[in-house]
Amino acid sequence: MKAIIDRESHKKLYLQLYEIMKVKMESGEWEVDSQIPTEDDLCRLFDVSKATVRLAVSELSRQGYLKRQQGKGTFVCKRIIPEELSMVTSFRELMLEAGVQFTTKVLAQTVMMPTEDLALNLDVPEDKHLIYIKRLRLVNSEPVLLQETFIPRHICPQLLEENLETTSLQEIIQDHCGIPITRVQDYISIASLTRTECELLGLSSECVALMLEQLLFSRAAQISYTRSLKHPERFKFFIELERTPR
Repeated sequence: MKAIIDRESHKKLYLQLYEIMKVKMESGEWEVDSQIPTEDDLCRLFDVSKATVRLAVSELSRQGYLKRQQGKGTFVCKRIIPEELSMVTSFRELMLEAGVQFTTKVLAQTVMMPTEDLALNLDVPEDKHLIYIKRLRLVNSEPVLLQETFIPRHICPQLLEENLETTSLQEIIQDHCGIPITRVQDYISIASLTRTECELLGLSSECVALMLEQLLFSRAAQISYTRSLKHPERFKFFIELERTPR
């Protein structure tokens, strides 16, 4: 059955197109290394604008599903780990080297409306609210990590009342809200910081930092998006993988 865009749905068109294209790649309909339809072809196939196509393709490229090749087109990338190589990891909220003692300063703990990119990441309608949490992590009173977390309000509304300086965000989600975290995705890249971000991390006005984007899932649903900016000269991100017992 051909996938179609539902124009009666509350979801934006580019969100729907993103999901359709993602399914085509994960199901193998669009094979690894194959070229996807051109921008014009996608517009005709799904009766959407070029702006809609570009938004969907841009996000799929950011997540590693697609790769643009100048002058050639856009191709499917291999990103899904085969079953026999599946790995597990014990999840840690603060992904720094083991043994690091830190304190937390909460800079914001409030409600906001989703922007387009956050709606895409978290699949929330524009008229629904997000909980926005901004925290600064310090080691020996020196700033190390600046974190922004976005969670749909309906998932765990009590987050607005919790003391996030002493309690783990993931502990609240799982233990207080009863939502199990079943999957974590991490994307590591380099980001140019704003002047405010540089100041919070004690850096010069023009700087770059290591960025970790972390997506938490409860079964099929994505429940949070966290963007962490790490001071480039202090500690390291730490992720430990362990092969799943057979």
